[in-house]
This record gives sequence, structure tokens and C-alpha cells, in this order.
Amino acid sequence: MDEDKDLENVDTDTQMENDVKEESTDITKADKKKKAIINKNTQEYVDKMISRRRKIFKISIILIIVLFIVAVSLTAFSINASLNNKIIRGISINGIDVSGLSVSEAEEKIKKQIESTEVQELNLKKDEFTTTVAKKDLDVNFKIEEATKKAFEMGRKNNIIVNNFSIIKTMIQKQNIDIETTYNNEMLEKTLDDVAENIPGLVKQYTYCIEDDELIITPGTDGIALDRETLKNTILERFAKNITTKNESDLEIPVLEEKPDDIDLDKIYSEIHTEPQNAYIKEDPLEIVVDKDGVDFKISMDEAKEILSEKDKKEYVIPLKITKAKKTVKDLGAKAFPDRLSRYTTKYDASNRNRSTNLELAAGKINGTVVLPGQEFSYNKVVGKRTIENGYKDAAIYADGGVVDGLGGGICQISTTLYNAVLLANLEIVERRNHTYVPSYEKAGRDATVVYGSQDFVFKNTREYPIKIVASVKSGVASMTIMGIKQETEYTVKIRSAVTSTIPFKTQTTKNPKLAEGKEKVKQKGSVGYKAVCYRDLYLNGKKVKTELLSRDTYSPMKRIVEVGTKKVKKKTTTSDKTDKEPEVNTNTTETENTPEEENE
Repeated sequence: MDEDKDLENVDTDTQMENDVKEESTDITKADKKKKAIINKNTQEYVDKMISRRRKIFKISIILIIVLFIVAVSLTAFSINASLNNKIIRGISINGIDVSGLSVSEAEEKIKKQIESTEVQELNLKKDEFTTTVAKKDLDVNFKIEEATKKAFEMGRKNNIIVNNFSIIKTMIQKQNIDIETTYNNEMLEKTLDDVAENIPGLVKQYTYCIEDDELIITPGTDGIALDRETLKNTILERFAKNITTKNESDLEIPVLEEKPDDIDLDKIYSEIHTEPQNAYIKEDPLEIVVDKDGVDFKISMDEAKEILSEKDKKEYVIPLKITKAKKTVKDLGAKAFPDRLSRYTTKYDASNRNRSTNLELAAGKINGTVVLPGQEFSYNKVVGKRTIENGYKDAAIYADGGVVDGLGGGICQISTTLYNAVLLANLEIVERRNHTYVPSYEKAGRDATVVYGSQDFVFKNTREYPIKIVASVKSGVASMTIMGIKQETEYTVKIRSAVTSTIPFKTQTTKNPKLAEGKEKVKQKGSVGYKAVCYRDLYLNGKKVKTELLSRDTYSPMKRIVEVGTKKVKKKTTTSDKTDKEPEVNTNTTETENTPEEENE
């Protein structure tokens, strides 16, 4: 009990001590607060506050004056820049410094730079294949006025603050403005098409044709394909972007390794399989329903695929079951094709029997072919593969930079003759390529070359009624006639072509050890190349109503080959001969430029 009382007394004493301390602390705070109030009321305190406020006021005034001066200066700077007709400092256009120049001065400087450095023409090369593409043909134009206008507006087009910031930033960091360019994309794509079709070593896709009662499938072969996107970008880079640096005019054509598609027998079957159908004429409205032979595999699909499973064969032959129609278009008489829609002829040398034979074979395949409305005609599919077995002979063709003998030589004259007849009938051209060199039987811009497996001539019957092709080769004249029914609106068609420029040929000299030293022999005459354009004009009641650009074609120049003799010839010597030095003969192969004028002479 006594211990508990003692503990209570201790707690009471501790509480009293804490109360005394808290009271003492409160008194101390009150004294300090009172003292602070007293200090603020003293003269010393008042003087200090007045002094400090005076300093703040002075600093504020100084800052206001400085800001005012800066604002006035910047305003004057901006006004001066806006009233000045010169481009501000630090501005370049395509890397060309135009600081301090007027708009007209800047335009003149850029134009001179472009004229002195730009490439006007590119030579595209791949092995023996060469072609050119000119800037003017692609209609490449530089938007110089827009670029100089943009340069002049720098530091002028916004408010004073933004303009001043832009001016100062440009002076410090510099700024370059790219010149925008425009070009004719359609013409560029046609140029790429031309390259893609003619570079050597192209991949060949599988092809097929029907010969009598056999389906002949030729597998494709590995090759190359044009790297189209890379070539397109490079051409534009040379012509449109790098205008301040002189670029080389020679350009290696970029290619990609490519494999052909696998033979799709199911697809081929779906395209050739038909049921027999007799030809007949529907009245009111008039409609010509043409005959169709029934075509089917003579063997099962599995057996046909088994034939294709054999590896490394040059061609596969699948037997067909042909069911002839009982009534053909020819049985309908002239009523089915009463009107001549067009006719075109070319001449050939009838004394050249090999070439004449090839023309006759190709024309015979085409003669009587009927093309329905909306249907496409493929020259290669109709004529078929040009082989010795099919009767074709060796005749002159273009290859390896000149004229050589090749199987089926001359049939391009048939495709060219048909091409012109199709144009005059106002039919749609789906696929057509010009020759590497201008052929002897037709003008530049009006030819159509074909190569089985890679280059075809295809057109579409866009008329209301079927058409029939009547082809003949006789007495030195190849003729193609399009027969059909005239429509309610029938146009008169005129074709016009023109050479827009010429390309000089080169002369190549080679050594001939069988020819006497000092003698020369022309192995191949050179010929200039051409750029040509072709149009189709449509007339109605004697008035031109439409002009269609058909093509822009480039024909390569054919080099002139001169053989220089190197054979030593012994001759009697005389005293004067012994004193003279032997003439020096240049046995190196050289190439020199020739001009069209020299060639014509």
C-alpha cells in the first residue's frame, strides 16, 4: 500500500513539472511575438524596408527599359527583314546558298547550277542490251519558283515573335529547302516495261499450246527479272534529286534472280476444257454465236500429272480428245461477217523461201480465227511454238547486237501486219512491244515483235460483235483483214507515227587474221537508233473527236563492224621500200561515235 502511494506521488510530481514547462514555453513565445511587433515599429526597421523597396523599384525599371529596347530592336529587325526583298541569311535550296539574294536572283542561280550539272540522258546497260532514257521524255520538271518563294517567306509569314525566332534560328542553325520535282509516271512505267521485257537472261514462265490433238506444255526456266523499284528510284535520283552534283550517265540495270512458276495443270485444264458448240445467228437483236470444238484430256488428270512428274524435260505432251462442232462460223456464210472493218499489208521478199515459209505458216494459223466481244487474242497461243517439227525454217532475226539466222525468222512481220490492222479496226491493244531495231518492212513506232515464251502480241475485241481475221501471204504481200459487222457509231481511224530523235551508232573494229594487213572489210553496216511516238486519231463525220497515244518507243542503234586485216603479205622489196618504215596497224578493238548524217552519206 505504501509503495502504491509513493508511485502516485511520483506521477503527480512529474505532471506538475510538465505543466510548469509548457507554461514557461507559452510565456517565451508570447514574449518573442511581442518583441517582433515592437521591432517592426522601430525606425530602424522602417528604414530598412524603404531601402529594399527602392532597390526593387529600380531593378524593375531597368528590366522594363531593357525589355522595351529589346522589343523595339526586334520589331525594327522584323520590319527591316519584311521590307527587305532579299532572302534571309542561312537559307539554301538543294544545297545551293541563296542568302541575301532576291527571288529572281535565287531562281537564276539555281537554274544555272542545274544546267551545268544535270544529266540529260541515262544509258541503261545489262550485258549486250543497252537503251537510253531521256529526261525530256519523262517530262522531269523542277519546281524552282515554289522553292524560292518558300525561301523568301522564311521569317516573314508569321507574327513578329515567330518571325524573329525563325530568323535567328536560321542564322544559327542554317536551313535547306528541297526542290520538288514532277515527272510523267506513265512514261516512266513504260520505260521500265521496255527494259523488263528486253534485258537478256529473263526468267521464262511455262507456256502451253494446242497442236492438233495434243496439249504441249513447255516448262519455264530460271533467269532474272528487273529490280523495278530500284531502277525507278535510281532514275529519279539521277534526274530529279541530285541536281547539284554531276552524275555518271551510264547506269547498270539492277536485276533479281528469279525462278519460274510451277506448272499448274488444273488451271490449264480449266482454260482449255470446253464442250462442243455449233455456230448460229440470233436475230433481233443480231448476235453471232461462234462454234467451239470440245476439248478434254484423253487421259485422266492423275495420268496427266504423272507425265508432268518427269524431271528435266523440255516439253510435256498430253493427248487430247477433240470433238468437232457440227456447224462452224464458216458454214454461216458472209452474213456473220459481212463488213470489212480494216485491212493492212506489208511487203516481203518472196525469193527468200525460208522466210516466206515462216510467214505462210504463221498466217495460216491465224487465218479464220474468230474473236468474240470481250475476248483476247494471243499471237503466241494461236500461232504456237516455232519449231522445226512444225515446219519453221532458219531466217534472219535480230540477236547479239546484229542480224543473224534464227528459227522462225520473219514471223514478226505477220504480228506487225496484224497489229496495224487491229489498230485500224479500233480494237484495244493489251500487250505489244517494239523491236530492238527498226524493221525493214515497217516504220518506227508501228511494229510489234513476238518471242515465244516471253513477248506476246495481245489485243481485245472491244466491239459489239465478233470479228474474224483473214490472213494471207502471197506474191510478196502479207495481208491482214478484220471482218465483222459495222456498229451504229463507226469511226474513221488514222494512225500516225513520227521519229522524235535519233541515236548515233558506234563503229567497232576487230582483227581478221585471214584478211591482208592494211585491208578493211565491213562485216555489218551500222544503223542509227530512234525514238518514236505513235498516235491513233478517231474521226466522226470528218471531224477529229479523239487522239490516243499508243506508244513511245526506243530503237537501239546497230553498231557498224569493220574487220581489219592482220595477215602478213610478202611483197617484193625495192631500195626505196627498205628505207621507208613499215606502216603501223592498230590491231586494237575500238569504238567511235558516228552521226546520223555520216550514216546517211
